Amino acid sequence: MEKLISIDLKADFGFFRKPDTNNTVNLSYNIIHKPAILGILGAIIGLEGYTQKGKLPHYYEIFRDLKLGVQPLDDEKGNYPKTNIKYSNTVGYANKGTNFLTEEMTLINPKYRIFMLLNLTNEYHKKLLNYLSNAQSEFIPYFGKNEFSAWWEKSSCKEYSFTKKVEINGSIKIKTVFLKNYVIKENLDIPEPDIFSGQMKDDLPFMYFERLPKDFDLDLMQYDLGEFVFSTYLIKNANNLKDLYYLNDEGCYVQLI
Repeated sequence: MEKLISIDLKADFGFFRKPDTNNTVNLSYNIIHKPAILGILGAIIGLEGYTQKGKLPHYYEIFRDLKLGVQPLDDEKGNYPKTNIKYSNTVGYANKGTNFLTEEMTLINPKYRIFMLLNLTNEYHKKLLNYLSNAQSEFIPYFGKNEFSAWWEKSSCKEYSFTKKVEINGSIKIKTVFLKNYVIKENLDIPEPDIFSGQMKDDLPFMYFERLPKDFDLDLMQYDLGEFVFSTYLIKNANNLKDLYYLNDEGCYVQLI
């Protein structure tokens, strides 16, 4: 039995470190990504994290096939304001007796609606649903760093009537960020904004792009990145997008990868 639910996960601050930045100036992903969400869900039901170098954590083994979607909330056209936090490390063995200064571009008040497609025949999925429905957690979840604790309200846990994607005609609204997993070939109708749809008269529509982790590369033990889009435009040629689910009561789609 499948159940599509969401919670509104938020924190005062967040820092999802980009691994390709140096130790002096550290940048954060703007939108929470699937590997980070899996860690949060594992913490909620009390699963172990990293215990050994080169070995994937227990929570990833349990939740790696869980389909997830992310909708930024209270954002500024996909972006969150950031503050530059500076740290000084004076531990001798870390910097050979000199002060080591580092900076982190930290997100302010990040908030995301996390969609999950749960299989209630799976005991871990069933336990997760129970914990999320009651705003309960075994370990404190956090947004990238343990001082940035995250939480959700019990009332934000919602269940949706949904339909798996069928043939799509015309332009559609996609509430979540979606993955551009197509290869541009001759005569391929690629998903793109329908700029003539006439929607969103009160607010200017936008498109936000970010390269985000979508999984782990198990051979290299590093993030597997993908090109993601978040937009308030209606999207045409959406038949070329995978893993779309239609929310029957809301008249729009989410992508769950």
